[in-house]
Amino acid sequence: MIARLQRGLPLTDRTAKFLTSDIAGTGGIVKETVEDFLVEEIPSYLPSGEGEHCYALIEKRGIATLEALRRIAKTLGVQERDLGYAGMKDAIGITRQTISIPRVAPEKVEAMQIPGIKVLSARRHGNKLRLGHLKGNRFRIRVRSVVPNAAQLAAQALAVLEARGVPNFFGEQRYGVQGNSHRIGGAVLRGDYKAAIDALIGEPGAVSDERWRQAIEAYRRGELSESLSLFPGQFRVERDVIARLISRPDAFDKAFHAVPPRLKRLYLSAFQSALFDRVVEHRLDTLGEVSTGDIAFKHENGACFLVQDAAAEAPRAQAFEISPTGPMFGCTMMEPSGAQLVLERELLAGEGLTLESFNLSGGLKMEGERRPLRVPVKDVEVEQDGADLLLAFSLPRGSYATTVLREIIKV
Repeated sequence: MIARLQRGLPLTDRTAKFLTSDIAGTGGIVKETVEDFLVEEIPSYLPSGEGEHCYALIEKRGIATLEALRRIAKTLGVQERDLGYAGMKDAIGITRQTISIPRVAPEKVEAMQIPGIKVLSARRHGNKLRLGHLKGNRFRIRVRSVVPNAAQLAAQALAVLEARGVPNFFGEQRYGVQGNSHRIGGAVLRGDYKAAIDALIGEPGAVSDERWRQAIEAYRRGELSESLSLFPGQFRVERDVIARLISRPDAFDKAFHAVPPRLKRLYLSAFQSALFDRVVEHRLDTLGEVSTGDIAFKHENGACFLVQDAAAEAPRAQAFEISPTGPMFGCTMMEPSGAQLVLERELLAGEGLTLESFNLSGGLKMEGERRPLRVPVKDVEVEQDGADLLLAFSLPRGSYATTVLREIIKV
């Protein structure tokens, strides 16, 4: 059973499988311009108008969430760590999202002048905005240079996704520029810091920048000083790691300490995501069916429970009230039973890991959770605009527009 889940590879490293494989793809180009991709948060609640936090609805263009927070904190003279946000958003596109700022008047927030960031509204609220404090996201996307009957094909694919659910893949954006973030995390969990650093430096064939490629090649040859001199200045983490290796060539564990904790957690999370994506792929043909022994997810409130009678739960799955889940592996994660338990344990064993492997020290402990294998897509709109395709849809928090686009475009 587990042989079909290739070791160490997320779905993006292999030939893609589609839930809508019998429907031709539209082709096309996504995010050719910033205006082609608009995402707007659907908040869990609105600010009350009272409290010490200012909830600012901002529109940012071509700026990642963390960079926007850095610029706002600097402009207002507050600590960046005190700012709150509900979700991370990509740099490529236009994003409307809410952030919280403590002890700053709404009038001062509204008066900010920051290139690429516009304040749409500002109101007081009593608590800091936390990660996950949103219902979902609404997307409006222009796909350029599609086939002539793209709207028809997209409507057919979206009809399937509305009925069966969207495969809840993380997809390529989870694995970094070189597609290697999960490999770093997996090596860390196995305690193989040489492999972690090798993956961090990357493969020369995965980059197009000439100097960057030469720096990687020099590292691969063991010419660390040359590699350090070639790595561009913005590659601070790679440079710090190599500098430590130059002073202590075999101390890979000590050299990896140069990686900031936030990045370490990102790599570990990417590894969790890669294993989850492989489970989604494995169950793609039965995405909406629960089996006895599954851990099911209640879409109404996010609660999970063990399925003890698949036949009794089948109507709820068909009505999209519940869905089967996959593992975001961790040391205290809720486990299924039966065939699904065998699948998950063999998947971990194939990586040389157990659940206890995720019980890391140094603030890196990963408790784990269950994630639904499918999610609903709602508020669907499709329109052909000459050679372009215009799409609009909503997804729950934690899910990605790329999971919908891959089923439509199929490139």
